Amino acid sequence: MSGLTLGERTRGTRGPGTGSRRRDRLAALARAELTLLGRSKVPLFTALVMPVAFTVTVKSWLGGMDLADAGLSTGAVLVPSALGFVLIFAVYANLVPVYVVRREELVLKRLRCGELDDREILAGTALPSVVVALAQCLLVAAGGVLLLDVPAPEAPHLALAGLAGGTVMLVALAAATAGVTRSAESAQLSVAPLLMVSMLGSGLFVPLELLPDRVATACEVLPLSPVIALIRAGWTGPTGETPTDLITMVAWTGLAVFAVRRWFRWEPRR
Repeated sequence: MSGLTLGERTRGTRGPGTGSRRRDRLAALARAELTLLGRSKVPLFTALVMPVAFTVTVKSWLGGMDLADAGLSTGAVLVPSALGFVLIFAVYANLVPVYVVRREELVLKRLRCGELDDREILAGTALPSVVVALAQCLLVAAGGVLLLDVPAPEAPHLALAGLAGGTVMLVALAAATAGVTRSAESAQLSVAPLLMVSMLGSGLFVPLELLPDRVATACEVLPLSPVIALIRAGWTGPTGETPTDLITMVAWTGLAVFAVRRWFRWEPRR
C-alpha cells in the first residue's frame, strides 16, 4: 500500500475532531454515494432484486426438506436466510466494486487530501449500502411475521446483534477484498468465493442441522454462519452455541479489519 497505512495515517496526521464535524463529513460523503447508487442500475439490481430472487428459490427448496425432524419450521429458516441474502448482496457484493471503482478513479486518493480520515472515507462510502440493507432487513422481518405467520422474535437482541455485527463484518470484508482486487472488471469475480461458500455452507440454502456432523462443524466457522445462527436464535431463542457464534463473528471482524489495515490500497494498482 502506498504511503502511510490506515492506522498510521489516522493516528499520526488526523486529530479526533468534534463529533458534529465528523457527522457532517460522513453525511456529506454518504449523500454523494447515495446519489451515485441511485444512478447505477447494476448495484441497485444487486441490492434490491438478487436477495428477493434467492429467497424465492430457498422457499421452494425448503418444501422438499424434512425440517420438523431438526426442530425447525419453514419460517424460522426462511426469514434468517432472506436476511442473510440481503446482507451478502446489498452490503458485501455491492461494496467491493464501489471501493475498487473509487480507488481506480482516484476518488479515494482525493478524499484523503481533505478533512476526512481513512475510517470516515471507508464508513461514509459504505453507509448508503448499509442503510439500504437494513431497511430491506426490516421489511423482510416484518413481512415474515405478517405474511408467513412467523412468530415474533423470542430474543430480539440476538437478531439485532447478528444483523449489526454481520453488517460491520461484511463492510470490513468488502474493504479487505477490494484491497486485493486489481480492477473494477475483476471485482465481480473477487466477490464470488465468499458468495458461494456462504450460500452453500452458511445455512442460507440448507440449514446446518440437516448436514452431516463433520460437514456442519466445518461450516460453522465460515464468516456468515455465525450471523445466520444469531439471527435465527433471535426467533427461536438462544442455544448453547450462541456464545461461540458471537466469538466467531467478532473473530472474523477482527481478521477483516487487520486485513484492511494491512493491505487496503488507496491508489490505483499498476
